[in-house]
Amino acid sequence: MATLRTVGDQPVLRFERRLAHSPGKVWKAVTDPAEMAHWFPAAVESEPSVGAAMRFTFEGEGDPTHGRVLEFDPPKVYAFRWNQDVLRFELLPDGPGCLLVLTHTLGGGWTGRLTAGRTAAGWDLCLAALLSRLDDEPFERPPGWRSRIADYVEIFGLAEGETRKSGDDHLVRFARDLIWKPVEEVWNILVAGETPRPGAEPPAWFTNPHVPAGSVTQVGAPRALEYEWLHEGESAGRVRWELAHDPAQGTRVELTQTLPARLADLRATALAAWQAHLEAFFATVQGETPHPPQGRVEELRKLYEHRLG
Repeated sequence: MATLRTVGDQPVLRFERRLAHSPGKVWKAVTDPAEMAHWFPAAVESEPSVGAAMRFTFEGEGDPTHGRVLEFDPPKVYAFRWNQDVLRFELLPDGPGCLLVLTHTLGGGWTGRLTAGRTAAGWDLCLAALLSRLDDEPFERPPGWRSRIADYVEIFGLAEGETRKSGDDHLVRFARDLIWKPVEEVWNILVAGETPRPGAEPPAWFTNPHVPAGSVTQVGAPRALEYEWLHEGESAGRVRWELAHDPAQGTRVELTQTLPARLADLRATALAAWQAHLEAFFATVQGETPHPPQGRVEELRKLYEHRLG
């Protein structure tokens, strides 16, 4: 299981694996590009020296990404920069074997932190493949990788929303990683064949039953949609969905809802409803059928009430 903490102002994932193999054998597996091909997520081209340029190529993709060796101290520490991120492999003697410590510093600020769930799940998979290689056994990819992402997202608190003051209003805000799904594909899921227009009702995926929807106010297909939400039949604020894509970080959805000060007591309900809704939406975007736990909104509402005091 990975851990996520903040070092300085950067998010850092940490993994530990106790291996029944000597540091020398593991060192070769984690530094030799020919050996890395059996478990590392991209093909690596580099020289074994500090300052050496690195080139990473994903299967099926023509454009490589780049990095540089930062530390090379055999058989103890191997560290390198990969785009905005820094990976560090440390080997510590542990009886007849060794302890492998992998830290992955996620670059890109808060958008980089959003990717921690999928990155942690990905490294779990890669490290399992590394172990198979060290044991000289065939690697079989385990099922449930996407559900592993969702588990890490919850453990790391990445599914949670926040509230902040915006003038006299309160702003409920969520940002959720959608991995590398193209924005157009995500938009098509949201609209489900409809063509949203100002003055019409928003398509169902943009709404949830705890935040009654009014009419669409803005459409910026395929990236944005805004509509009014209703309280006791009257317009109470706006809900806005935005889709964004970063070539280095992937695709994300950002959702905001404004609440007037007089409806501040609804913050916990709004946070709970949108978190549960986005959990189901993430599963759908990843091609799975969502199965939200019974009472999920109520469970989350109690947690948010406690947090808000």
